[in-house]
Amino acid sequence: MMAVAALSACGRPRAAAMTDSAASDTIQEVQQLFTGAEQTEKYIPLLRGKRVALLSNHTGMIGSRHTLDVMLDSGINVTTVFSPEHGFRGTADAGEHVKSSVDAKTGIPIASLYTGKTRYPAKEVMDSIDVIVTDIQDVGLRFYTYYCTMVDLMNAAARYGKEFMVLDRPNPNGMNVDGPVLDMKYASGVGRLPIPVLHGMTLGELARMAIGEGWLKDSARIPLTVIPVEGYTHSTRYELPVAPSPNLPDMKSIYLYPSLCYFEATPVSVGRGTDKPFHVYGHPAMKGRDYSFTPQSRPGAKNPPLLGKKCYGEDLSTISDSALIAAGVDLSYLIDAYKALGTGDKFFTSFFELLIGNDKVRKQIEQGKSAEEIKSSWAPEVEAFRKRRAPYLIYPE
Repeated sequence: MMAVAALSACGRPRAAAMTDSAASDTIQEVQQLFTGAEQTEKYIPLLRGKRVALLSNHTGMIGSRHTLDVMLDSGINVTTVFSPEHGFRGTADAGEHVKSSVDAKTGIPIASLYTGKTRYPAKEVMDSIDVIVTDIQDVGLRFYTYYCTMVDLMNAAARYGKEFMVLDRPNPNGMNVDGPVLDMKYASGVGRLPIPVLHGMTLGELARMAIGEGWLKDSARIPLTVIPVEGYTHSTRYELPVAPSPNLPDMKSIYLYPSLCYFEATPVSVGRGTDKPFHVYGHPAMKGRDYSFTPQSRPGAKNPPLLGKKCYGEDLSTISDSALIAAGVDLSYLIDAYKALGTGDKFFTSFFELLIGNDKVRKQIEQGKSAEEIKSSWAPEVEAFRKRRAPYLIYPE
């Protein structure tokens, strides 16, 4: 059973959603948005009398208050908090193992799903709950792990016979569908579903599709309720009020992320340990460039790649957001660095296939294909995915 709560016409004040003018990079206010979490009248009554587990982190905010605090003040029995990559407070490094703990403010146990041992909750935790509620801000990338954690919990809900609810939030990259669809032989901790790099869906829509397409383990079906975002469409440009993780500090980094993340599987730095993470790329051997940076240890990047080494490369922070959005997945930066280093196949690690999602793109780059040629090669599968996802969309395109 999949339920989608009806949209209401409430008029509570909130920071407005933004769209981009086709003629310029001017951001214009178009209408207010209300996230699923803000619409407490729709989900608090559904949670009364139930033992609730909340998947969330520092992005699960309702104005200046965390959704956890709002639930508790509303008399909801929250027995467990599930925390994803970066931890409940969102300060851990990418991939850093995070121990389970207790929330200092509320005393509620925090069950980390990023301990390094398992990404599934223990039986004793699942026995103490009736429903899992997800309220977390995703960025709409196949290799961004928050949706992977949601899918893991959906599988746990199926195994233990629990309900599932998503308090939906906008996808800041929801304007685009681009990049190769994941070949499931490369499924991993950075790829759970056969979707493109930029899938253009919210977590609520992805949850519906995972059930409807039989993507859960053993094609399981679970009771799902989605509380939609009011006022959102897939053409809405939404500016995140809270940075979703330490190295995606602003919208520029979020728009560049679909094109720069692949450097994580190469010797090249993407600016972790600088004040421009995912704005830049470079390497000590890429000399002859006007721009340089030196990664240093800092919160959220304790031991960044090429720590303390002067890197020469490119600063992409002056490219307009409109141009980055229009480009979608742009491999030209990766190809530029690949040619500049001249190391051939040694440029890539095996992690590259997990990020890009297939074994084709590495070969295309090594064969000298251009970014445009490679993009055209995945266009048919992107179009097929658009048609496949259509029945599960909650919001107009």
